[in-house]
Parts: sequence; C-alpha cells; structure tokens
Amino acid sequence: MPTTPDQPHLNGAFYGPPIQPKSKSYNRPGRRGGGGGGCNPLTCCFSCICSCVLNLICQIFITVAIFLAVIGLIFWFLFRPNVPKFHVDDVTLTKFTLSPTNDTLYYNLAVNMTFRNPNRRLGIYYDTIEANALYHGRRFSTADVQGFYLGHKKENNVTAVFKGEQVVRFSGNERSKYDSEKNDGDVYKIDLKLRLKIRFKVWWAKTPKFKPRFDCDLKVPLSSKGKVSSAQFERTKCDFDW
Repeated sequence: MPTTPDQPHLNGAFYGPPIQPKSKSYNRPGRRGGGGGGCNPLTCCFSCICSCVLNLICQIFITVAIFLAVIGLIFWFLFRPNVPKFHVDDVTLTKFTLSPTNDTLYYNLAVNMTFRNPNRRLGIYYDTIEANALYHGRRFSTADVQGFYLGHKKENNVTAVFKGEQVVRFSGNERSKYDSEKNDGDVYKIDLKLRLKIRFKVWWAKTPKFKPRFDCDLKVPLSSKGKVSSAQFERTKCDFDW
C-alpha cells in the first residue's frame, strides 16, 4: 500500500482567495424643516414682498428726483433767477471807543444800504433782515430792519443803526489792532453781516423761504465833534457768504 506523502507544514497564514470587504452604506440623515438648504414658504414669500416694496420705493424716489430736476431746469431757463445785490452806500461813525480799563466798547454807527433786485421776472419778499456789526471777528451789536417787498428790477434804501455799549472780550492782539487803527487816522475795519429770510414771487406763487447770508467788509472813518478823519468812506459791495 503506497504511503501518503506528508503535507507541507503550514506557517499559520491562509493563502486562499481574497475576501472582498463588504461595502459600507451611508445613510444620509433626513432633512428636517428649517434646515440650512430648505426654504420655508412663509419666509420666502415675506422676503419677496420686502424686495418688491424696496424696489418700488426706489423707483418712486428716482422718478420724483428726475421730475424735480426737470421742473428746476425749466424754471431756471424761464426765469433766470439771480442773487440779490447789496451795497453799503454810506456809513456814519460818531463814537467808537474801547475802554482802556475793561473790555467795554462804546459805539454809535449808522449804515445806509441799497437792496437791489436784479431779476426781471421775480419779486423778492424780505421777511427778516438781521444786521450784525463785528470788529475783528467779535460781534458787538445787532440791528433788526423792517422787512419789505422788492419788485422786478427795483431798489430800496435801508438804514441800520447800532448804538450803545457792549462788553467784548478782546485779546491782546486785537487791542493792539484797535490802538493801531486809532492812531492811524481813526479808520476802523468793521464787518457788517446780513442774515436774511427771503422768498421769491413767481407770478401769483411764492417759493419757500431761503436763508442767504452776505458779508460787507467796511473801512469806516470816525467823524465826531472836534475831530474828523481825513479818510473818506468808499461805497462797498457786499459778497455772498456761505
């Protein structure tokens, strides 16, 4: 009886066909309402309504702005509005004394002005006229002038009177300027600032109020009893002040 050959010794490793691993299946968690990619119908509807309202408001604003711009352009070409004109024709200064012991300024000043309307088709209502007198930037008096109406291409003479005394805090530099002007012919640099409230009249209609400001830089000689400055006042144009 033939002998069965001995089987080779196995070292414990199995060399059979490879076992394929089972594929892993991933279960995607179900989406719940209110998740990141979902859209609530009520939220979407509200967002859509807000967007439509905002677009409508923007269109209304743009339309109104274009309409007003066109109206303003037509108004400009039809009426050609011009800024009112102001001149200081004459000034009378009979007292302008700064106390050497304190900051009290004694003054007596009268300013004669001409208001002119340069427009051909526009009238001007001067509802408020406030005139402020300043010396080197320090206001020392205010005068209110009676308002009036000025027609097309018309002029009106106005007088503002500043009289009294006022404590004004002058620095040492400003006091030295006063002494210099006093010794140099008694000619003082006084600023007249006009604050106005005006309306334009177009046919039967009136525009809203405007509040322009004008600045008049004056060189005013002192003329008092027993002492008259050799300098003469020169007619001065008032400039539009922003």
